[in-house]
Amino acid sequence: MLKKDLLKKTRRRDRNRYKISCAIKASKEGRLRLSVFRSARHIYAQVIDDVNSNTKVAASSLEKDMRSFKGNQKELAVSVGKLLGERASKKGLTQMVADRGAYRYHGRVAAFFDGVREAGIDV
Repeated sequence: MLKKDLLKKTRRRDRNRYKISCAIKASKEGRLRLSVFRSARHIYAQVIDDVNSNTKVAASSLEKDMRSFKGNQKELAVSVGKLLGERASKKGLTQMVADRGAYRYHGRVAAFFDGVREAGIDV
């Protein structure tokens, strides 16, 4: 990766982290953080409670349910988002702050968050 691209990625990540920390501090109940990571083939996500430093819910495209998925990467991201949203609703988690890391909000990352919203979670 070029130095210029790495610098842009670092700035994007830092800008996103600042906005997330402000949103978490501003909420009285201490909203949870929905972190997403994407690799070339898979997408992983987890709901993190920063106050207690633990993971509440997690989902990824490597799970047995998703291994047999037929479709493109965006459709896979939507289905993983729906899976995570369903698991979060079962635990009573309804509001989260979206942590997209250094990724731009388009493509598979946007599709993932759309899937979470379809499951009824406020992101």
